[in-house]
Amino acid sequence: MSMGGTPMQQVYARRRSQHWIDRLYRLLQPPLPLLENRREPRDFPLGRWNLYIGGAGCALSGYVNLDLFALPGVDVVGDAEQLPFRSGTFERVECDAVLEHVRCPEQVMREITRVLTREGYAHIVTPFCHPFHEYPRDYRRFTLDGLKQLAGDGLEVVAEGWRTGPTATVLIFILEYVKIWLPWRAWRVIVHMALGWLLFPFRYLDLIFFRARSVGRIGNHCYLWLRKR
Repeated sequence: MSMGGTPMQQVYARRRSQHWIDRLYRLLQPPLPLLENRREPRDFPLGRWNLYIGGAGCALSGYVNLDLFALPGVDVVGDAEQLPFRSGTFERVECDAVLEHVRCPEQVMREITRVLTREGYAHIVTPFCHPFHEYPRDYRRFTLDGLKQLAGDGLEVVAEGWRTGPTATVLIFILEYVKIWLPWRAWRVIVHMALGWLLFPFRYLDLIFFRARSVGRIGNHCYLWLRKR
């Protein structure tokens, strides 16, 4: 099935395609090999104006959705390093799995701080132990200490932790390791589905690891909640 546009536009077009091959592919997809930490806070208040950075493909009620490309769900096309908004516009900013894809994460954090209102909240999520993934580029990984350093003096940490744990790391790397042995995409798709269905029940082990202090040694994604001073 031929699709025009950028590689990212092709990815999202395939996700929404009604072609029978794409529909069958979505139907056979195994559950994600990860479990999100239920202890991660989600109840910090939404304001009248809220910004979601990098939410292409998502329907986000209550947010202005900004991304690099004009993809489904995107309200504003723009660069996170130069946010096209006035200072002090938003009461909450979500930046989920974005900082690893930007050239200058320090500049993105300065922009987030700038567009937040005083006492506004920023929610930052980044990968730590996670495979290489280009959307459209992949530059780096972060620890919690690294994220705190990026926050600088203008933002104070109000919550921190791990969204996805060490079991997610192991399962994702097993899937990726097996697939790099396979030269043809069709084989990789078949093996991903079969192995994904076989392995996904192990993700529930992270319910135990989320309670352990050592969860961050090979944690998958970490998060910070920050408040503007």
